[in-house]
Amino acid sequence: MKQPKELSESDLSRVIEMAWEDRTPFEAIEDLYGLSEPEVIELMRASINRKTFNNWRQRVSGRKTKHKELRDPSVDRGYCKTQYKHTRKR
Repeated sequence: MKQPKELSESDLSRVIEMAWEDRTPFEAIEDLYGLSEPEVIELMRASINRKTFNNWRQRVSGRKTKHKELRDPSVDRGYCKTQYKHTRKR
């Protein structure tokens, strides 16, 4: 597993955020950060408290939007194009 210490603080925060997002599949996390689903699960287990982790696991287990192979084939992206925060140029 890619150890959390190898991730910057902002990358670790972003991986956790992506794991919480219902519409971001584990494959998108793997593409961006090189962490497989089991590695994301271990990272989440180590990063959040047990009750929160258990609630998260229950919510994402078998969720169609979290697993590319369960998604409708017409969905060809890993995230909603409006989900990322953009900074305004001044």
